[in-house]
Amino acid sequence: MNGNQIDVVTMRLGKEMLAVAASNLHEILEPVPVTRVPNAGSFVSGLINVRGAVVPLADLRAIFGMEAEETTHDTRMVVLDVELEGGATTVAILADKVLDVSALDLESVDAAPPVGSRWPTEIVRGIGQRDGEFVILPDLPAIFKSHCARSAEPRKDIHR
Repeated sequence: MNGNQIDVVTMRLGKEMLAVAASNLHEILEPVPVTRVPNAGSFVSGLINVRGAVVPLADLRAIFGMEAEETTHDTRMVVLDVELEGGATTVAILADKVLDVSALDLESVDAAPPVGSRWPTEIVRGIGQRDGEFVILPDLPAIFKSHCARSAEPRKDIHR
């Protein structure tokens, strides 16, 4: 990797290609059992066990207004560190298919256009190109911060 490139993990979510920084990647899992959280929204509706740690599982489709899809043999859970509240938080996101780890030319990345994109610009870091196809770089800290703020508040009915 040189100064004009970043290593990214590319994945499919529906017909879209997404890329997240490879430096944030913990591991890629085949689907594991999900413990559903009562009254949780559709974005983070469950928890998974990753080597003994409880990790929230998010479905970015809920944020991007995409239809839910059935799990296939290509479905994966991508475990990442996301910077939240000044520290790294481990989360998992669903991917229909993980493609590869590759270098993305930063010169090919532009800001999301305010018009003509179905992706809300406040949760997209940029849009790049790879092999003639658009690659969406989601702003995971912004997504988790804005959509999980209520779950981060301590509950008063739990005593530690």
